[in-house]
Amino acid sequence: MSTRLMTAADIREAFLSYFESKGHTRVASSSLVPSDDPTLLFTNAGMNQFKDCFLGLEKRDYVRATSSQKCVRAGGKHNDLDNVGYTARHHTFFEMLGNFSFGDYFKKDAILFAWEFLTVTLALPKDRLYATIYHTDDEAFEIWNKDVGLSADRIIRIGDKGAKYESDNFWAMGDTGPCGPCSEIFYDHGDHIWGGLPGTPEEDGDRFIEIWNNVFMQFNRTADGVLHPLPAPSVDTGMGLERISAVLQHVNSNYEIDLFQHLLKSAADIIGIQDEGQPSLRVVADHARSCCFLIADGVNPSNEGRGYVLRRIIRRAVRHGNKLGATGTFFYKMLQPLIDVMGQAYPELEANKARIEAALIKEEEQFAKTLEQGLKLLEGELANLQGKVIAGETVFKLYDTYGFPTDLTADIARERELSIDEAGFEVEMAAQRQRARDAGKFNVDYNSIVKVEGDTQFDGYDATQGQGQIVAIYKDGEQVDEVVEGDEALIVLNQTPFYAESGGQIGDTGIFKNETGIFEVQDTKKSGGAFVHQGIVTVGQFKASQKVEAIVKADIRANTAKNHSATHLLHAALRQILGTHVQQKGSLVASDILRFDFANDQPVTFAQLQEIERLVNREVIANTPVLTEVLDIETAKSKGAMMLFGEKYGDEVRVLTMGTVSDERNFSIELCGGIHVKRTGDIGLFKIVSEGGIAAGVRRIEAVTGSKAIETVQHAESTIAQINGLLKAQKDQTLEKVRATADHAAQLQKQIEQLNQKLANFQATELLSNVQEIAGCKTLIAQVNNVDAKSLRHLHDSVKSKLDDAVIVLVGTESDKVSLLASVAQVHQGAIKAGDIIKHLANELGGKGGGKPDLAQGGAPMNDQLDVVVSGLNTWLSAQ
Repeated sequence: MSTRLMTAADIREAFLSYFESKGHTRVASSSLVPSDDPTLLFTNAGMNQFKDCFLGLEKRDYVRATSSQKCVRAGGKHNDLDNVGYTARHHTFFEMLGNFSFGDYFKKDAILFAWEFLTVTLALPKDRLYATIYHTDDEAFEIWNKDVGLSADRIIRIGDKGAKYESDNFWAMGDTGPCGPCSEIFYDHGDHIWGGLPGTPEEDGDRFIEIWNNVFMQFNRTADGVLHPLPAPSVDTGMGLERISAVLQHVNSNYEIDLFQHLLKSAADIIGIQDEGQPSLRVVADHARSCCFLIADGVNPSNEGRGYVLRRIIRRAVRHGNKLGATGTFFYKMLQPLIDVMGQAYPELEANKARIEAALIKEEEQFAKTLEQGLKLLEGELANLQGKVIAGETVFKLYDTYGFPTDLTADIARERELSIDEAGFEVEMAAQRQRARDAGKFNVDYNSIVKVEGDTQFDGYDATQGQGQIVAIYKDGEQVDEVVEGDEALIVLNQTPFYAESGGQIGDTGIFKNETGIFEVQDTKKSGGAFVHQGIVTVGQFKASQKVEAIVKADIRANTAKNHSATHLLHAALRQILGTHVQQKGSLVASDILRFDFANDQPVTFAQLQEIERLVNREVIANTPVLTEVLDIETAKSKGAMMLFGEKYGDEVRVLTMGTVSDERNFSIELCGGIHVKRTGDIGLFKIVSEGGIAAGVRRIEAVTGSKAIETVQHAESTIAQINGLLKAQKDQTLEKVRATADHAAQLQKQIEQLNQKLANFQATELLSNVQEIAGCKTLIAQVNNVDAKSLRHLHDSVKSKLDDAVIVLVGTESDKVSLLASVAQVHQGAIKAGDIIKHLANELGGKGGGKPDLAQGGAPMNDQLDVVVSGLNTWLSAQ
């Protein structure tokens, strides 16, 4: 079979067929929910279902097996969730190809099988393969060297990293029980990719990638640490399907293989974007696999155990989808693309399709109700954040008001290299419980306490000036007979040209005046049938029963009317372009902008927005009369008039008809009591300025008209002209020049990231010489200069990969800032926690910080006590 044409499905079948030809029984993948194994949250390796066979507790009618096992690593000890989407090979779900021997063949056959499959069946070039062995496993060395013919310089011995048998090439089921040496096979992607061979300082690079692991269960380790030879040595091997697919398809990232390319394209199509390698798009594609398979295997979203992990994965996928612009329920739509590429191998996906979709939709809808507002609040808080810790009060507000999970807030914080104030959150929770026991007072809107008898006659449809008599004056919520200069007041007239806020249109502003004074009207609202004018006496005084001349600001009224009429045309255009499912869900009509909210599950594409603009402006150019009629409600309905969201209608209604006639129907017919233009041409020009999601299934368009629209277009042209000036481009070269600049910037950024990672690896190797033992713990305390928070995290990850079971404290300085990072291996967390270390350092340096027991971060301003505080950390740790 040609390696160039092999899909992931081809490779899976080739592997299983090969080992069947070698006498192995093909065994179906077990469930992701391990049966009778309380030590595992999810199935995370191919050997899980054969565990009792290896332990000698179960005998099967075969001694050789092969499988493609579905695995999940997203909770418990094996948790890759936070890395998914940001690296080339981390997944929550993956497939492990494996062949197993239960006391039958051993090292020689296992190695020869692996070599033959890779170099013959898959035709991988032999000169690109390397083998690693446990440093004392001379038997494996002889097999690789003599039987396979691999030169000695391509067989790498890997020693212990710490205690005896603590090596990447020595496997153990636990502290006691079956164990033995491993022999891994690495593939060389080529010297154009940075990285070194296993055991070298550059081993974390992407050049040499492990593609196969042979585990030789050779011993039984007893509680005293002694290894006893097993009477029937066994073999457990594993090869990640995604990794070997990347090798055979000549790509360096698992996300570039055919299986993921289909999922990524589908995710991009569902969200309505282009796949440009966004980490968030990878998250959606990856999480679709784990979520769908988990539900197929009987896991349902919940607040505990496996269900909680599933819920967290779903919500992480939805959040990353929303970051890309997805709104409404979108994630469930990833099931069908998954069935397309994996349904044949795993028929449970199709068999449980309805149940999987229903579970995903329900969880999406539940989360969508909380996510939009919570994210808005969090983004606002982050924009104004001083320091590196999100206040407990903010975390509580997200949780209490929006149902936003605290671990999700922590997840977002971690992405921004921040932490949350967990102690502060607990204080807020305690206060909330106290408030629930106490009766609370609340403030009400100033206008809501004004009770006005009678109705105001509105005279403003055809006029912006008129006469009226004061029927009531309110000051500080109380009815009064008189107000004087400087008083804020509410004034009610018997008749007025001022439009009161209604149907999304803002209230009119202007002035009242007579011989005794001037009253500035700042807003107009309704109280029952009365129009309440809110404002301030700027000159003289006013008394009840006086007559006034009421003057509306005509320019503001005219601009507001343009926007209101444009809103009706926009509504009609949306229904024509997107479909009749579009319904108004809210609006704001002001003098400078219009805002229109409507029901739609998908983002409106750029092409659709252009067509909507074209339709509206076609009606504007047509300059048709705007007709208003007062009809009884039934006649209005029979005419086809739409009823607007949030509007209350009586027995008689005002019907607004606008636009050209097609099929005996005008472009727009709606019920509306607002102020409108006389002819559509009065709108002048209509221009959309933004479109986006505001809630599940609700989109928002903002637009401008008239002179504001002209200003918007001119501003855009001015911006393009300035860009052309900077790029030295002609007018028709803008896009080409910008794209070239963006591509160059992306290349530079990749180079910077590669250099930073390489620098971090070099620095990490140098720092290892400073490891010391404090209170029985391997400890590294290091201060590094000219390193920001992000680079410090890279450095930490490089150090941690080379330093297991240790306490690591890194202090980075850059300009006038100090970055703090600490991690504590699980084995030491009973004695010291990372969060405590950072809180101590931050407190000493006048900064902020905190985190979890395993990892914490913080920051502080540059402090002349920095060297003293860092040097004193040894003593502080010893005292804990």
